[in-house]
Amino acid sequence: MEIGIAIFGAGRWGTHLIRNFCNHPQSRVIAIVDPNLEQLQAVQKRLQLDQDIALLEDWTEALELPGIEAVAIATPASTHYEIISAALKKSYHVLSEKPLTLEYSESVELCKLAEQQQRQLFIDHTYLFNPVVQSGQAIVAEGKLGELRYGYATRTHIEPVRPDVDALWDLAIHDICILNSWLNQKPVEVQANGTVWLPQQPPQSDLVMAKLTYPSGFQAFLHLCWLNPDKQRRLGVVGTQGTLIFDEMSADAPLVIQHGHLEEQNNRWKAVDVSREVLAIAKAEPLAQVCNEFLNCIRQNTASQISSGWVGAELVGILCALNNSLEQGGKIVQCNRS
Repeated sequence: MEIGIAIFGAGRWGTHLIRNFCNHPQSRVIAIVDPNLEQLQAVQKRLQLDQDIALLEDWTEALELPGIEAVAIATPASTHYEIISAALKKSYHVLSEKPLTLEYSESVELCKLAEQQQRQLFIDHTYLFNPVVQSGQAIVAEGKLGELRYGYATRTHIEPVRPDVDALWDLAIHDICILNSWLNQKPVEVQANGTVWLPQQPPQSDLVMAKLTYPSGFQAFLHLCWLNPDKQRRLGVVGTQGTLIFDEMSADAPLVIQHGHLEEQNNRWKAVDVSREVLAIAKAEPLAQVCNEFLNCIRQNTASQISSGWVGAELVGILCALNNSLEQGGKIVQCNRS
């Protein structure tokens, strides 16, 4: 049986959601909502959508349409709380783009509301459904890197610059998602420093350097910037026997183990067993896996083990702690626990 869905937001990511849900045999897109009518019409033409799909400029109208069981939200993060709350109160299942909200308390409130309504709140942390990330999680769990030492991630580009959030809120959640997944841990404390260059009001950090500390003592260092023409999407976890590297910009070798370790020889440290292993990765569109998981959660009315609302709330708590550190000039801040 097809599940009726309304999609809020017809921008870049919303268009991908529209395409996936329109192509899925177990969903039926009933309405698409965006305040820009020209954008709606352009998406309808580009994707050759059925003419019976309602194109609406007001999201509240979509909640009143018959046949809707779920909504998918790809609107600015600042709008999430109001829209998700309204949808859950109408007893709709919800898929929301990350971050769930911009306040930890609001995220927790929405998770509890979803439980009260017995509806699924699912967050689109797309990287958690990426075959590269899933393969990397298995490699770390198998102990192939030896004893873990530290991690790092660089996520830079020259645009887009968001008007409603800074580089921290825009970029950090991706790498925190991946690191949490690979380590099977959540940070207990964080630290962040930011730099503002663009004359935006209110001022937004364009460059953020952050540190995450995990219960095991493992630390990860993040470099986030949206003013860097050198686009990078690179994350590594370093162990005593090698480094696991996810380089999203490398089409041919996105996941690599750089083997090698140091041995003392003649009172000097020498690198031994150095080699590069390119790992084979299954081909799959992560967002298609996201949409399929959401529909499965609706049919079974059970929370996702990968990206439930509570997973989203925990990540928002980490971002809020990083933001608090940023506002306090780099003070170490403890993380909220959901």
